[in-house]
Amino acid sequence: MSNNNNNSNQPAVPQAKAGLNKFKMEAAQEVGVNLKEGYNGDLTSREAGSVGGQMVKKMVEAYERNL
Repeated sequence: MSNNNNNSNQPAVPQAKAGLNKFKMEAAQEVGVNLKEGYNGDLTSREAGSVGGQMVKKMVEAYERNL
């Protein structure tokens, strides 16, 4: 990959960070995961995966609506 930044947790567009955090919080609420601002290392793998999965599901749905 040609990206010089080795930290994959950084958004490609840094200005999008607030929007991504809001999106993540909405997805967590939809799947019933109690996500808090900042550190969430106490989540189980299942909880964290369900939040990520919900985010992907919503992104795919948005993409399909815009086809």
